[in-house]
Formats: sequence, structure tokens, C-alpha cells
Amino acid sequence: MKRTLLLSILAVIPAALMPLSASSQILPHPKSAAEGDEPTYKYKVYAGYAYTSLNQVNLSRSGLQGVDLAVTRDFGKYFGLTADGAFYNYALSSPEVTNSTLKPSVDMVLFGPELHANLYSKTSGFFHGLLGGEHVGGTSQTPNISFAGGVGGGLEYQLTSRFSMRASGDVILQSFSVVGNSPALGYSPHKTRNARATVGVAYHF
Repeated sequence: MKRTLLLSILAVIPAALMPLSASSQILPHPKSAAEGDEPTYKYKVYAGYAYTSLNQVNLSRSGLQGVDLAVTRDFGKYFGLTADGAFYNYALSSPEVTNSTLKPSVDMVLFGPELHANLYSKTSGFFHGLLGGEHVGGTSQTPNISFAGGVGGGLEYQLTSRFSMRASGDVILQSFSVVGNSPALGYSPHKTRNARATVGVAYHF
């Protein structure tokens, strides 16, 4: 009797453990499942509305609107390289610019490193340093293309695994001569600082 009872108990134990064994083989580790829900991508393409001040143009008290495009290649979790191109051609209300014969435009191409990190939930922050060139049209600036560069940063909110909203601002320095400068003065450079801002959508792939 005791022997029969013992054999019955020993038979029940494997039967009870079999479902647990099967579930452990099917269900992934919680950490692996979480990681699978958050895929990582190496590239990010951004497009958005942009604004820049226009301090290199005499008597301008406002700025220009346009578009900003950027591509970022991520290397790891915190570091990336960014190529940024922007074109500004639409003046904001400014009597010194809109009521004159000047029709300035600005286009620039900048490159540089970007540092980024998650701040909270779906929100992350980033900081970048950019160097490149800037051209100002419609105002007879000298030189035709100036060396330009600056620093800035912003915030990014993840909408889906591939799309995010992004807002940023930076200060870009350039060195054009004052309009009306003459060869006798050697077109002496005049360093100016322009604030930029942009808001738009990024696509990750």
C-alpha cells in the first residue's frame, strides 16, 4: 500500500513539472522581450521648419524662415555624426528688409558630432557641434561663402519606433565683411552670430 502510494506521488511530480518546463522553453527572458520591443536603428533623417536671424545683413532686425534637412548616423547608444543642410528664403515682418531692395537668402551645409541620451520615457535630449560653410544671397556679401560653425541642442519625442518629433536650437557664427566695405579696406571680416531654431519630424531606419 505504501509502495503504491509512493509510486503515485513520484508519478505526479514529473507531470506537474512538465508544463513549467515547456513554458520556460517557449517564453523569452523578460529582459529579452523588452529589448525586442525597442528596436535600434543606425540612421535618422530629419526634415522641419526652420528660422535663422540675419545679423550679417546691415539694418536687419528680424530673420528668415525656411527648411532644415539633416541625416544622422548613430554609432552606439550615445554618439552619432550629423550632416545638416538648411535654406532660408522667406522674410519675417521687418521694415528694414521687406521695404528695401534687399531680398536676402541664406543656405548652409554643416557637419559634426552629436551626443544623445534618453531623458525620460519617450523623451531624449541631444547636443551637437557643427562646422561647415554658409552663403548669403541677395546682399553682395564678401566672401561669397563664409566658414561657419556653432553649437546647440534640443529634445526629441518618440512617436513610434520609427518616427519622432524633434525641436532644436543653436548659434551659428560666420565671418562676412560689412556691406559697403571696399577693396582698400581689404574686405575686413566682420564676425556675426545667428540664432537658429527648427521643429519637425525624424524618421529612423
